[in-house]
Amino acid sequence: MADRPTPVLALDDVSLVRDDRTILDDVSWRVHPGERWVVLGRNGSGKTTIVRIASLYLHPSSGTVRVLGETLGRTDVRKLRTRIGLASAGLADLLRPDLPALDVVMTAKHAALEPWWHDYDEADRERARRQLARLGANDLAGQPFGTLSSGERQRVLLARTLMTDPGLLLLDEPTAGLDLGGREELVTSLSALAAEPDASPAVLVTHHVEEIPPGFTHLLLLAAGRVLAAGTIDDLLTAPTLSACFGLPLVVERDPRSGRWSARAAG
Repeated sequence: MADRPTPVLALDDVSLVRDDRTILDDVSWRVHPGERWVVLGRNGSGKTTIVRIASLYLHPSSGTVRVLGETLGRTDVRKLRTRIGLASAGLADLLRPDLPALDVVMTAKHAALEPWWHDYDEADRERARRQLARLGANDLAGQPFGTLSSGERQRVLLARTLMTDPGLLLLDEPTAGLDLGGREELVTSLSALAAEPDASPAVLVTHHVEEIPPGFTHLLLLAAGRVLAAGTIDDLLTAPTLSACFGLPLVVERDPRSGRWSARAAG
């Protein structure tokens, strides 16, 4: 049997303790090329913490983190972050509201928040326009980020993750705060990206199975900071497993036509 490709993300025995509270507890996990993971769990289960560690903005209390072949603590994280596409509410809050959407996308080239920190040329601006166009957001290029709707901001942030042809995409609750229309547009965009032949491996954090885009392949279930289960979505997204994760009896269904999942309380 051929050796499996080197993982793009590898966590080994990772724990995080803050103020005597264990947030992650001995987490080991692998993301390989061609995989698109969904991370599910209750509030406080450690989902966002894993993304912050994987995006190199947070160091664990113990354990080893390797991203794109580099080991956290032994690499220049500022350089490595340019190879990671990150979209999160925390990142959005750091962006200047009057920054044009085009600049929000373009500054991902250097994992920066402001265009004046580095030099950019017309090729960079054109590449940023193409990423906006991929998400159907090219008409937003000149608009200030702070004036956009929640759905428009999420599309701009998703375009930003694609600016550098990243080796890994990290999407922390990208549908949070969206209305039904905005959520469905974003799920459709994520599904289309997942279907591209050269799609980057991805990690999507969400609370709701209804938000899992068709084309995502694997599932990580967290409970109280520990890995409850990890494997393919087809194997793990079942009523018993999801019920154990969320602590109540659930019915899990999949629409055979759309490939979309749904979950509801049993009874």
